[in-house]
Amino acid sequence: MNQQLFTKDFTLVVMGQVISLFGNAAIRFALPLYLLNLTGSSALYGTVTACAFLPAILLSPMGGMIADRVNKRNVMVALDFLTAAVIFAFSLLMDTLGLVPLLTTTLMILYGIAGTYQPSVQASIPALVCPEQTMGANSVINTVSSFSALIGPVLGGLLYSAWGLKPVLWVCIVCFFLSAVMELFIRIPFQKQTSGGGILKTVRNDFAESIRFLQAEKPVIRKGMFVVCGINLFLSAMILVAMPWLITEVLDLNAALANQLYGFSQGALAAGGLTGGILAGIFADRLHVRTSAHILAACALCVFPIGITLLISDSGILNYLVLTICCFLIMVFSTIFMVQMMTFIQTESPPHLTGKVIAVILTVSMCSQPLGNALYGVLFEAGREYEYAVVLFSGMISLLIAVKARKVFQST
Repeated sequence: MNQQLFTKDFTLVVMGQVISLFGNAAIRFALPLYLLNLTGSSALYGTVTACAFLPAILLSPMGGMIADRVNKRNVMVALDFLTAAVIFAFSLLMDTLGLVPLLTTTLMILYGIAGTYQPSVQASIPALVCPEQTMGANSVINTVSSFSALIGPVLGGLLYSAWGLKPVLWVCIVCFFLSAVMELFIRIPFQKQTSGGGILKTVRNDFAESIRFLQAEKPVIRKGMFVVCGINLFLSAMILVAMPWLITEVLDLNAALANQLYGFSQGALAAGGLTGGILAGIFADRLHVRTSAHILAACALCVFPIGITLLISDSGILNYLVLTICCFLIMVFSTIFMVQMMTFIQTESPPHLTGKVIAVILTVSMCSQPLGNALYGVLFEAGREYEYAVVLFSGMISLLIAVKARKVFQST
């Protein structure tokens, strides 16, 4: 295999990801914020975003099976074209149908597509780069994802604040269409596998084979998967719900300014991911999954300044700055952790199981996300004026998970 990292095909994958993920970040920023601005309800916001995750959870196993049994290039192309069509349909219907059911349905479809799409991207990396370049390739993909997520919410926030939702939708349609066209020129090595039955039987058998692999051959991956579930439930979900709720509804900020600041804070999250991805690439030779618990502990410790500032300060700007800076640091550490984990999974899984194993892990770990979104939506709304307590609760539980995870990762 070519020892060079940036081959033509890998470069096209990276470029397609830049464009596609930019559109993804912008649309995921704009649609929930549009709902929150119109309703002012964190419980409804948390419930809708929780519902949006369900198709991703259900379709990730299918995405893993497809990634191993269908040409991964064709999967990426088809799903990017489909995403553009879904956003186009929403733009036509948003002024004629009920907002909440239409927006919920659209987000569910978009998250479902993303759940099917990601196993193909991750599983294509071992096919496009040599084993020595896997950590570097994962670092590049994570860096690209973070860069797109950095630009998407910032520009989306500016467009949304100035002209409303429609311009954001049209920009996203163009992004997904261009990404699909670019991906048509990618060549990914593909070897067809026998199915051994109908579609449902094949899915069931593939899923069972992946579970057996995680249970019997690589239990550390299985245990790490449940660690990720806990972090998603108690930390990631808190951040996803807290940022829009605190910035646009709780802190004493002008409404138009709050929307722009929320866009910048989303950009700061992505900048943290970008920084973490770059650091993971620079220190790839020194990173090992055995150190992952320390990185998770750093994520948890960054939560406490947010809660303490909310408790002792009434300044909207100060609370916003502390929230944004701490979330930036959380994303730096969490991205390094995810690069470590994904590289470990890719290198330890056999080629014919890579996509399916990744899909199982994504499916199980995502199960906690909608539960967390719904939980924190209710907690923040029920605990008005006590938001600091909700944030500190998140930090304490996350730190406990990091401490417990130390034994899991030291066994590798």
